[in-house]
Amino acid sequence: MTRLGAETAAEPVTADGPWENRPAGTNDILWRSSRNPIIPRDLIPRANSIFNSAVVPFGSGFAGVFRVDDTERVMNVHSGRSSDGVEWEIDDEPITFVPADRRIREIQEGFLFAYDPRVTWLEDRYYLTWCNGYHGPTIGLAYTHDFESFHQLDNAFLPFNRNGVLFPRKIGGGYAMLSRPSDNGHTPFGDIYYSESPDLVHWGRHRHVMAPIPLTWQSTKIGAGPTPIETGEGWLVLYHGVLTSCNGFVYSMGAALLDLKEPWKVLGRSRDYLLSPQVPYEQVGDVPNVIFPCAALVDHEADRVSVYYGAADTVVCLAHGYLSEILDSVPR
Repeated sequence: MTRLGAETAAEPVTADGPWENRPAGTNDILWRSSRNPIIPRDLIPRANSIFNSAVVPFGSGFAGVFRVDDTERVMNVHSGRSSDGVEWEIDDEPITFVPADRRIREIQEGFLFAYDPRVTWLEDRYYLTWCNGYHGPTIGLAYTHDFESFHQLDNAFLPFNRNGVLFPRKIGGGYAMLSRPSDNGHTPFGDIYYSESPDLVHWGRHRHVMAPIPLTWQSTKIGAGPTPIETGEGWLVLYHGVLTSCNGFVYSMGAALLDLKEPWKVLGRSRDYLLSPQVPYEQVGDVPNVIFPCAALVDHEADRVSVYYGAADTVVCLAHGYLSEILDSVPR
């Protein structure tokens, strides 16, 4: 049975990705890149940390949008490019968004912060979603054709919301997004919701998708990570789950499978985490014990997935796995 759905969008592909084979002696479903962290915290001037960033195939290489917290500790997003997905050139200055209409300036004039971007190829362009400061965190939305000029649309939702992730094609005739309604602080709670839009401006028909599971690695809150991956078995969603330990939050990564036609219906989700903070660069940093996935490069023919994740809110890292094994790990 094919893993790839028949209606998958014609996303740009790149021949050579940052793949590494599974290390000898391990049966882990996801394994860390030997080159981690692939992006250090101080790659560009005035960067305190670079993490929780999104990468996509672009041209003959890769492009991305990167969360950069500067030495003033202002959170913002920067554009970047790479030939191999590992060695990156990131713009020193944050993205300057072009307003799609005059009312967008009202949002821009009250800028507070921008962080945790995702990038999705949808129809004929790349869409950027991020946590945008507008009287609290909400979901910003913009598009680009070239990763040089970014056109900002209206915020998708009211505050407070985080982890807005677009689906890579229309579903049931409308655009679709996952998000995690939250509060104005560090959010000691959170469920994933599904929303629809006819035009990427007006959002509604909200549906609950899934909630934390008590007394597990995902007991406090959950949030969608990379763009959902369409397969013949459903939408594969990699997500972060958080537990509250005696020393604070611990962020790990899991997977869920959603119905292709009605993605608010969960077909299965991880019992065990796929990746948890277990090495120094994930356990030690500005925020200890964090694995936060934001992007995935998928090669359906080779059955490969490479996941970009933020580690300890400080650096960008890579993990690899086989798509079929990730799917098989999700209990139905």
